[in-house]
Amino acid sequence: MELAIIERGMLSASSEAATISAVSDERQSDGELLGRIAGRDRSAFELLYERYARSVYGLALRRLGDRGAAEDALQETFASIWRSAASYRAERGAGGPWVYAVARNAVVDRLRGRGEPVAEAPETASSEAGPETVAERGWLAWRVHRALVELPPPEREVLELAYWSGLSQSQVAEYLNVPLGTVKTRTRSGLGRLSRLLEGEDLL
Repeated sequence: MELAIIERGMLSASSEAATISAVSDERQSDGELLGRIAGRDRSAFELLYERYARSVYGLALRRLGDRGAAEDALQETFASIWRSAASYRAERGAGGPWVYAVARNAVVDRLRGRGEPVAEAPETASSEAGPETVAERGWLAWRVHRALVELPPPEREVLELAYWSGLSQSQVAEYLNVPLGTVKTRTRSGLGRLSRLLEGEDLL
């Protein structure tokens, strides 16, 4: 009897510890997950995949226009992340933009493989922002991304697909297989919540 009680207690403690660990993982930043992935932590890799797979796929699908090619780009993106996570440097920016840079490279590789033009050559002098402006934009992007991670997954998902992958609300609804009204509701709710989070950080 005493042994059974002890075993149940151990199982309960183990389950509680696993739950606490899962919650802790969810709260880790993308950069922290990439650091763990560099050390070949598969659980961190799976969590990063869950965070970004849909939006990366949406980005690839929009640019490539083919589901098979988009799936290939998605697989290559995360294979590259697994191989090169050690090259990520937190001091250069947040993990999210780094993930999307890897995704864009995977898409570009497939466009080149099909012989399609990747970008038009500029006809005028460059009007790119200077280093200070770039740094400010990078800081702003990091804070927005950090706030975005705090949104409920359904709201975060539609915003990522719409604003980072460039899909219309109708395309988001089709991709997620949910009513268009649901996408609109989640978008409004997500933007409102995001605005409140950013105001709380005194962004402006």
